Order: sequence, then structure tokens, then C-alpha cells
Amino acid sequence: MTAFETSLDAPLPNDSGHRFDDGRHWAASLELGFEIREGVTRMTRSRHRGPLRVQRPFHPEERPAEGRPGACHVYLLHPPGGLVSGDALSIGARVGAKAHALLTTPAANRLYKADSHGVAWHQHTRLHVAAEGVLEWLPQETLAFDGSCGEQVTEIALEGDARCLGWEVMALGRPASALPFASGRIEQRFRLTRDGRPLWLERQPLDPAHPRFLGRWGQGGATVQATLWAVGLADEHEAVEALRETLGVSICWAVTTRQGVLLLRYLGQERNEAWDLCRRAWEILRPRLIGLPAHTPRIWLT
Repeated sequence: MTAFETSLDAPLPNDSGHRFDDGRHWAASLELGFEIREGVTRMTRSRHRGPLRVQRPFHPEERPAEGRPGACHVYLLHPPGGLVSGDALSIGARVGAKAHALLTTPAANRLYKADSHGVAWHQHTRLHVAAEGVLEWLPQETLAFDGSCGEQVTEIALEGDARCLGWEVMALGRPASALPFASGRIEQRFRLTRDGRPLWLERQPLDPAHPRFLGRWGQGGATVQATLWAVGLADEHEAVEALRETLGVSICWAVTTRQGVLLLRYLGQERNEAWDLCRRAWEILRPRLIGLPAHTPRIWLT
């Protein structure tokens, strides 16, 4: 039994409490599982605690007559719409052998200013994909307000020839309201492994007080950043050339491959530009990764 499977069967945290001192802690958990049933990916597990759950699964790509099961589309719902001091969100998803799941969100996530005690929030996402499985992790963007303090951790564990494509888009402050991200601290951590072997490990602190935040060698004053990854491409170099040719040359983004992981980065000032870049890159990469055209989740159009 894997550590992930063990965590699925462990009791969900129940130590949430309505406190307003430096010990405040409001937890929410969601555990999902996907398996092949009669040739179609079904959501076979949905266990939640607190304000974190899913709508019913959708199968918009299913074409039985063509023998194409398509992906199971699931929308992750967090009714509060954002994280405040003391929030602790735990999201886990396991995609079984040969199953295919696409996970997204109905709206942007918001990271609010820390309270007077400076209590941090935490978000921990654990994604596990079994051999021959496919996972698309496509949340809408995250908006970090000035003074937000917290930690965002994403762990992806792949088995065998499992494939994964995902992104994270982060916008700092509210420039349109003349409210820049001038205080606070957010730390992002990524860990991607295949059969326990690390392929991509990254730690990124976002701290306006650090020289890196404004330095040309670091954030450079950019208010929007995005990272897209794809693992399992048959021809990584062809995919990189297709991205460069189709998306055009820009000083705001770059793409490379390392250890079988394709990484596309955006660093700029426009949230819509970053989102559009990731969406278009997904449309280019998805057929190369799984042999199916991009199918826009209906929730993105509402």
C-alpha cells in the first residue's frame, strides 16, 4: 500500500475551530478517486470534510460509438472562494490505471490579507496517477492580495508510464485598484516524481521584502507568473518547437525540458495574458500527450 493510499483511509482532520487568536485553524479536506468502469473513467471516491467538495462528474468527451471514453471532468468547489488566516485546505486525487481525469475550478482562488496575528494559511495538493493513467490539473488562476501569508504545496506522484499536464497561475496584488503586493509572504513548493524518483523539485518564496522580488535576476517586479508542466510526451523537442512556432516569440514566456518534464514559464504583468498562454499551450500539447483534442470545460465559459 502506498503512502497516498494510506492517507485516503486515514481519518480526515476535525480540529477546525472558530478561534480568532493566533491559534485559529479552519480545516477542509477532499479526497477523490477515479477508476475505469466498463471502459469509462468514473469517480469512485469522493470524501470531504468542511467547505470543500465537487459537483457531479461530467463526461463531455465520451463517444461510445467511436470507442473513445474521454476524460471525467470534475470541478473542485470551495464555497468561501478564498483562503484567510488559519485556513488549511487538503486536496488529494488518485487516478487509477488507464483512467483519465480532468480537474479544474469554477473561478479564481483568492488569498486574503493575514489577520492581525499574522496567522498563515496552508494549501496542500497531492495528486497520484497510476500506470497508463492520465491527469489534467487545470485550476483557474490564484489572486494573492497584499499582506497574504501562506504556503502552497503541490505534490504529483506518477507510476510507470502515467502522464500528467497541469498549471498554476498566480497574480499578485490588485494593480487595477492601485493595491500592489507590497507585504506578506507566500511560498510555493512543487514536487513531481515518477516511481519515487524526483523529476522536478522547486521552492519559490514570494516576498516583497526580499531583493529577489524586484531584482532583474528574480521576480523583476512582475505581478503575474505561471508555470505549466507536461510529463509523458512522446517527442518533447517537437512539442517545444510547436509551442514556439504557434505561440510566437515573447520576452514574457519561455519553455524547456528537463528529466522528461516540459516546463513553460510566464513572468509578466497581465493575468489574462498568462491564462490565455496556458490555455493555448494546453490545446497544443494535449493531442501530443493523449491523442485527443482539447475540450474546454464548460465551467470556463460561464
